[in-house]
Amino acid sequence: MEQLLITTITILFFPVACLLLLVVLLASIGKSLGLRRKYVQFLLKVFEFGQHKIEKAQQRQENPDDEEEEEGEEIDDEGKRVIRRDISVSLDGLKFHSARQDLMLGELKKDFHISDVMYFAKCGMEAVIEDDVTKCFTAEELKSWNFLTRTTQGHQFISVRLTILWCLGFLFRYCFLVPVRLVVLSIGLLWLIVSTAFIGYLPRSKFKGKLNEYVSLMSHRILARGCSAYVVYHNKENKTSNGIVVANHTSPIDVIILSCDNCYAMVGQAQGGFLGVMQRALSRATSHIWFERSEVKDRHIVAKRLRDHVEDKSKLPILIFPEGTCINNTSVMMFKKGSFENSDRIHPVAIKYDLRFGDAFWNSSKMGMLGHLWEILTSWALVADVWYLPPMDKQEGEDAIHFASRVKKEIVKQGGFADLDWDGMLKRNKVKEEWISKPQEEYSKLLKVE
Repeated sequence: MEQLLITTITILFFPVACLLLLVVLLASIGKSLGLRRKYVQFLLKVFEFGQHKIEKAQQRQENPDDEEEEEGEEIDDEGKRVIRRDISVSLDGLKFHSARQDLMLGELKKDFHISDVMYFAKCGMEAVIEDDVTKCFTAEELKSWNFLTRTTQGHQFISVRLTILWCLGFLFRYCFLVPVRLVVLSIGLLWLIVSTAFIGYLPRSKFKGKLNEYVSLMSHRILARGCSAYVVYHNKENKTSNGIVVANHTSPIDVIILSCDNCYAMVGQAQGGFLGVMQRALSRATSHIWFERSEVKDRHIVAKRLRDHVEDKSKLPILIFPEGTCINNTSVMMFKKGSFENSDRIHPVAIKYDLRFGDAFWNSSKMGMLGHLWEILTSWALVADVWYLPPMDKQEGEDAIHFASRVKKEIVKQGGFADLDWDGMLKRNKVKEEWISKPQEEYSKLLKVE
């Protein structure tokens, strides 16, 4: 009996072990068999099938027996002929549909009540409250369902086929993908910690730099495989080997996505927990800059270290996310000027995720890093496009604020994002008084009589 059990376990786990070994080996040398691309193409076909079924179900719900028409004539209780038709009202670009309008020949059937306008007042207030800034700090809604429970958007039972597909997808993600991804991630993290600790004991030399670059690429490629990341890099001729690289920020996973194709030094806020372990491991092999936002003296130290790093052409390019916080990959918010005060040349990079396969946005105010990582592990995949943009130089007489704004506009244009001038720290802090007083002053000017 024991021999049979051992044989069964061997038969079941041997293919999985071979698959894991193949994934790690291919990641270490930067090669791929094209399976992830085929997997993504298959998922797109499944999503299209599901969207087609959902649209048909919605049409059946709206017109179950095709008995209701948009406009028609009826006879009321008093024998009068009544024309009923749907109407829509547009308010500041938002359309609201009323229940029905009853028009009688020569008279109005229903008297006006003050409560009739409450629905429109409610919708107007919601439109004001749901501003562009607030929406940047919440996950974007999908146009079609991607068979994940957290993105159902009210979809319940639609058809037997979709229910079967959802069940099969659930079993595939949680019973196959999650265990495999956890093992691959564990291998990648273990390799990163052990290898950086070894490199940290080596004396500073050209060999140490080359070894660190190879180990960094290998480790991040394994970690990317652990998230089923499929990334397409565009315009590689613009990739740099030194200087300052800036990019829009959606998640700490951005570092893994970019580090699969190039080796970087990092600048960011010192973290605790899981991210703190990663930061300490990376710092053993090369110089990274971690700081506390609350410490004023840290800002001066960071600025000095940035200048020294940029002036040393032998050091790695330094990766900075000037927004200072994670945005949901639909917009790019104000770039902090500090990154643009220390160099006259900036290398912009745009990162765009495909939300149909999984949401990469980290809402750090609502969940920790491990919770965010779990959402990624239980998603279908992590699909992204990365564009290396041409380097941009500071113009004569241009200050850091305008330089940062000009670089941001190029990233916005390439990624198809919305361009917002608000500070991303509104995610955690209150609006500054000067920002409140500025529109008040502009409005007061309109009231002045010449």
